[in-house]
Amino acid sequence: MTNDTLLLLLGYGGLGFIYLVVVPLLLYYWMNSRWHCMGKLERLGLYGLVFLFFPGLVIFAPFLNLRLNGQGEV
Repeated sequence: MTNDTLLLLLGYGGLGFIYLVVVPLLLYYWMNSRWHCMGKLERLGLYGLVFLFFPGLVIFAPFLNLRLNGQGEV
């Protein structure tokens, strides 16, 4: 395997890691921390990013719990 091929594979792997892992986790953090205080344009931009990074969000969906805290036990 030549150096060019190895560099190309590392580049694709890095971009795939950023697309499928890094950005979706940042989006989950952003949604969880700002859900109730974001404005209309911020929410619109967030929905666009969710559409763009949907495959990565689906990968982490079974492992993250973003439900709001309830009123407590009654």
